[in-house]
Amino acid sequence: MAMAALSATITVILIPTRMTINTITPDTARLRLAQYLSPAFPTGGFAWSQGLEWAINQGAATRKTLPQWLADWLEHGGGWTDAVLATLSLRPDANHVGLDDLARAACMTSERLTETVEQGTAFAANVTAITGEPHAAATLPVAFGRACAGFPLPVPEMIAVYLQAQASALISAAVRFMPLGPVEGQTMLAELQPAMLATASRAASARETDLTSATWGADIAAMSHETMIVRIFRS
Repeated sequence: MAMAALSATITVILIPTRMTINTITPDTARLRLAQYLSPAFPTGGFAWSQGLEWAINQGAATRKTLPQWLADWLEHGGGWTDAVLATLSLRPDANHVGLDDLARAACMTSERLTETVEQGTAFAANVTAITGEPHAAATLPVAFGRACAGFPLPVPEMIAVYLQAQASALISAAVRFMPLGPVEGQTMLAELQPAMLATASRAASARETDLTSATWGADIAAMSHETMIVRIFRS
């Protein structure tokens, strides 16, 4: 009897399943958002400066002028265009293939194009590995928006966190290349947060026609960076 009972016993092993977009709560979404935008998330963001290295080398960006450089980047430059592209990609009816083409066309330099494509490709691959859901390679803001589409969070909140991660990467580049202490850099980031919130709020209702840029100095810096013989960043 004992042997018969033993042979009839079925052992059930519960295997945790990956969390799908439909099971994510607001609290979990915030943790996932923080994970996706953490410096530890392997997208290679530490290797890029968006031309800031050249600007620092030429004295165009200093400890005194860097806050204004970042504010202009946020309101009129790459920060704004990324915010618009990410917002459009968050929408349920988004055409991510078309938005990816638009994001590539919006890049003013070859280094900027390589930067957003390589980071976005790595981002998409990491999300695929984490969620088990296929995410094709795309530019970074499109890959981010597509991965977070459906998160039960306000769009301005998600965009603001994205912008802070991008601004933090630029400040980190400045900390490594100019005489700028890490605490001073974090102070700059904190002082930029009201502008991040304002830009995120403005981007939340943006359309494709709002995808504009007017930071010629930063564009020239990014173009000039391509010709630097000695450099530590890839853009």
